[in-house]
Amino acid sequence: MECFAEALGVFFYVYFGLGSTAAWVIGNILKQSGLSSVFQIGFAYAFGILFAIGVCASTSGGHFNPCVTVAFTIFRGFPPLKAVRYIVAQILGAYIASALVYNQWKVLIVESELLLKQAGVYETTIFTPNGPAGIFALYLLPGAQTLPRAFLNEFVNCFVLALVIWAALDPTSFMIPPVMAPFIIAAAYAGSIWGYAAPAISLNSARDIGCRLFALTIWGKSAAGGSYAAIAALVNIPATLLAAVVYELFLVDSDRVVAGSHLEFMNVAANHRRHPRPAEDDNHVDADDSSQEKPTIAMYEQATGNSGAHKDSQA
Repeated sequence: MECFAEALGVFFYVYFGLGSTAAWVIGNILKQSGLSSVFQIGFAYAFGILFAIGVCASTSGGHFNPCVTVAFTIFRGFPPLKAVRYIVAQILGAYIASALVYNQWKVLIVESELLLKQAGVYETTIFTPNGPAGIFALYLLPGAQTLPRAFLNEFVNCFVLALVIWAALDPTSFMIPPVMAPFIIAAAYAGSIWGYAAPAISLNSARDIGCRLFALTIWGKSAAGGSYAAIAALVNIPATLLAAVVYELFLVDSDRVVAGSHLEFMNVAANHRRHPRPAEDDNHVDADDSSQEKPTIAMYEQATGNSGAHKDSQA
């Protein structure tokens, strides 16, 4: 169920984003203005994020991105083997979304390819952001971006996006209640796309790898993307890890109180791991163990209450 939810969440994100991108690319090739825009593409991905979190996050914990899964594995005790299953499911969700979008747009994609061949620019356009393959896999615009700048563009955007995600998941962040977290995260994705999609941006390894594998399925090895493929697929992982460290060191205040609205959210997130209740301490919840018992809200409240009583008795 959890892996299915992760795959479906990425499917939502990719399906709506690629559909809008297809309208943009094909509209430009066929000289049909008004089919899409960068603004519309940003909104499409943002709505995909909203649907993914709203429909699937309660089932899987709502990673929908390998860099988030890796960060949870390193910093929050997420089981490594389960993380591998999540990442495979995420990539599969992107691949399935790509296959559906391709088939839904196939007539116009083929027509676009024929038009490019007639114009004599097929070879120089197909594997660029303006070519049909660019609907699915990410490529650098020829002559418009260098690899170091592409790295910088990807790293900075993924770092800022990860800070937003980490803040949305912070149970002491009273400015972002759980009900607002999906909208905040979706807006961060849209902002990055609006501002930096033209110089080339990925933001999600599953979206990049899954869609690139599909492009390889249709157009062969030429769709691999060269050196930029590694930047698009991997840079968001170290950027996310660095953002998590920066947030925990400079933005987390251990004296802040966990807001009541976050208790249920904490419980849903924690239930995707396994927690024991040691016999010697019925109120203790160990987030690093792999027992089969899951915590309840009562356990969190009881532990919080006892902690407060202990402080009062000391005073």
